[in-house]
Amino acid sequence: MLRVSIRRIKPGKEARLRAWLAELNARAEEVRVTFEAETVRAEQAYIIPTREGPLLVYAVEAESIDRAKEAFRDSQHAIDQQHCSVMDECLGESLGLHPAYDVAVNHRDRG
Repeated sequence: MLRVSIRRIKPGKEARLRAWLAELNARAEEVRVTFEAETVRAEQAYIIPTREGPLLVYAVEAESIDRAKEAFRDSQHAIDQQHCSVMDECLGESLGLHPAYDVAVNHRDRG
C-alpha cells in the first residue's frame, strides 16, 4: 500500500528539515532496521516550494499502513524517536488531501 501525505513546513524550519532528511539518507541502514516491524518497503520525501511556503510531500510504501503507524508509535529505536521529534518541530498542518485516483494490485488475490 502506498500512502502520500502533504504538510506545510513551519516558517524558518525548512533548513532544519533538509538537514534531518540528509541525516536519514546517511543513516539509511539504521532506517532500514526500523522498516521490518513497520512493514515498510520504501519511503521518499520531497520539499516543494510554493508561494505560501514550502511543503513536504512524504510517500510511504508498506504492507500495512496501520501496522506501520503502530510500530512507529511504539518504536524504541532512537532514530524513530528523533524522527518524530524533528517532524513535530518542523511540520505544520496537513493539507488534508485525498487521492482522486487510487488503484493497486491486491496480492492476496493472486493464486
